Amino acid sequence: MDRIAFDDFLKVDMRLGTITAVEPFPRARNASWKITVDLGPELGERRTSAQATNYTPEELTGMRVLCVVNFEPKNIAGFKSEVLLLGVPGEDGEISLLTASRPAAPGGRVY
Repeated sequence: MDRIAFDDFLKVDMRLGTITAVEPFPRARNASWKITVDLGPELGERRTSAQATNYTPEELTGMRVLCVVNFEPKNIAGFKSEVLLLGVPGEDGEISLLTASRPAAPGGRVY
């Protein structure tokens, strides 16, 4: 495992967001959703593509998720992905999105 300085960790801007919209993304190479995330008044809404198809749109909408918000935007099949949703492999091997365990406002920074 490579170690990094704490200052390097602080360069990664991770925030809590609320998923507000989920759309199919048929042009993506791998099964994916187009997702809109509300990151609070400072950052507003951002869009992303996520391979979280083990979740239904109904399960995702309203979910509070942790996101990296300061990566360069990425073009995925003609779609501008602006944030990265964070997740881990679940026991079944499917993605398990990371969330906050207690109420917190959208846009709250991870520290």
